[in-house]
Amino acid sequence: MSITTYAVAGMSCGHCKATLTKVIGELDGVTDVGVDLATGQVTVTSAAEPDDALVAEVVDEAGYELTGRAA
Repeated sequence: MSITTYAVAGMSCGHCKATLTKVIGELDGVTDVGVDLATGQVTVTSAAEPDDALVAEVVDEAGYELTGRAA
């Protein structure tokens, strides 16, 4: 099991949270997605280490910007 937190720009409302939860949750191996609008962070729980490029791609396609892994 892997838990990875990403910094995502452009999230501001419940719709943003629902959209990102859906698109990231559809990726292979992802078991849980947590979106924290206040901090701009998305936590992804997955069976194995996630593919950062793939996560960034679906986030970008949804209209947001993955700026990297959160510290």
